[in-house]
Amino acid sequence: MTKYWMVGLGGFFGSIARFWVGSYITYRMGARFPFGTFIINISGSFLIGLIVTLLAERTHWSANLLYLIPIGFIGAYTTFSTFELEAFRSVRGGDALLALLYVVLSVCVGFVAVWLGILSGRALE
Repeated sequence: MTKYWMVGLGGFFGSIARFWVGSYITYRMGARFPFGTFIINISGSFLIGLIVTLLAERTHWSANLLYLIPIGFIGAYTTFSTFELEAFRSVRGGDALLALLYVVLSVCVGFVAVWLGILSGRALE
């Protein structure tokens, strides 16, 4: 039962962090391009690479951290479902080029962020 509480607790804080970060960035940078969701996806990609690497290589840490951080917190913090909806809305609104740019940047930069997170996790050994 503890793992469900860890996922729920992490999800609670991850969703609050997602709302706060997304709102703040949208307020600061505007809403034409979904910078808030983009930055959340990239930072979440980095964090999941970093945390999963650290948890896998530091076996003395509690297994509950796996449920709390990457599954709960980062799972609620990242917003790929919102990402898909925003890309769809751009296409539906007639701005397919902006949607394509958003999808390609999110996927490619997100991939690099996961890789950098893994490298960072390994460097912290």
